[in-house]
Amino acid sequence: MNVAERGIAVYLGEKRLRFLQGLTVGIAGCGGLGSNCAMHLVRSGFRRFVLVDLDHVDPSNLNRQAFTMGQVSMRKVGALAENLVAVNPDCELVLHDVAATSENMADIFADCHAVVEAFDRPEAKAVLVESLVPTGKLVVAASGLGGVGNSDALVTRKVRENFYLIGDEKTECGGTTPPMSPRVGVAAAKQADVVLDHFLKQYLYREGVM
Repeated sequence: MNVAERGIAVYLGEKRLRFLQGLTVGIAGCGGLGSNCAMHLVRSGFRRFVLVDLDHVDPSNLNRQAFTMGQVSMRKVGALAENLVAVNPDCELVLHDVAATSENMADIFADCHAVVEAFDRPEAKAVLVESLVPTGKLVVAASGLGGVGNSDALVTRKVRENFYLIGDEKTECGGTTPPMSPRVGVAAAKQADVVLDHFLKQYLYREGVM
């Protein structure tokens, strides 16, 4: 257990931390939602991630995504991997610098226990949900987080036993409601919280506590 993990174990305990470290989380899109959610998860004890994104870091991303100016022009999967390892050098990462499609989605996330949906395009969001929810994996998606203000409208809705949706489900990003760090960050934190809560409850069931 490295220094960072010992620090996290202060709050989780070693046994719960070891349980989380045995799980793999897919990050489907490494932009505003995905990059911030992944950083919350690595700080929560997870260290196995499958990162998927075809894009590079652009200066316009720095208003809300978990990257730095020195990472501009880097591939997003590589930049996010760099930042995760900066928190926990023992992270185990699989990088896919590709577009996730209906043809490759199942294979890319085959080894994941949970997948965080963090795509920009509604079509890609729909494909991920349709492809992965039937597999029984935990899927945490987001819809409606543009603009500023009224962050309390970003709620967590349990759609199915293994499918959660975060957001207000109406305020899309664009035009007068651009993607801004506060609301994007709230949604990303809520996604991470669902993942953490789900698996900590699984741990308690396994231990016979619940």
